[in-house]
Amino acid sequence: MENLDVGLEGSIVTLEPLVAEHADELWQAAQDPVIWEWLAHIGSSREYFDRWFEMARAATEEKREGVFATRDRGSDEIVGSTSYMSVRPADHVVEIGSTWLNPSAWGSGANIEAQLLMLAHAFDTLGCLRVEFKTDSRNTRSRAALAAIPAQFEGVMRKYKITPDVGVRDSAYYSVIDEEWPQVRANLERRLAQSGSPSK
Repeated sequence: MENLDVGLEGSIVTLEPLVAEHADELWQAAQDPVIWEWLAHIGSSREYFDRWFEMARAATEEKREGVFATRDRGSDEIVGSTSYMSVRPADHVVEIGSTWLNPSAWGSGANIEAQLLMLAHAFDTLGCLRVEFKTDSRNTRSRAALAAIPAQFEGVMRKYKITPDVGVRDSAYYSVIDEEWPQVRANLERRLAQSGSPSK
């Protein structure tokens, strides 16, 4: 699927396709341990982080995924990362996942706008019929954020995977399909306006 690695710009955040120059800033953004309660702890050591970073950069360069550094436009600092992944071109499906933000950006509207930018690109440019999300079934914060998009809950895949540092994980699945996108867009735009930072 082409155009996975196109930069996406909003009023709060810019999503920048991952390049080598992002490494040090992204490492600093990954330092708060609260980020990693339900994710592999890539902020726990520089060696671990560098392995993740190189795999993510390679996946982006090879167009198997689209991994972004999330830059806060107000501070001009990198505050996290998000990705297009599990790409299925023949089915016109992508997953948005591996999303994390430094707590300094929580509640700022950054996550709402990143969701809006990525969903808009998926449906309006990539021609997706379906965008998937999945999260640890125990991750109540992530599940609330997905429900608020609103993405539709589709069920729990039991013992779906073993996440390093977390253990055996049941994955809760959510999706947005093309017929739902106009209403989802309107909802995200409304929530973004209420955050005080309307999208461009």
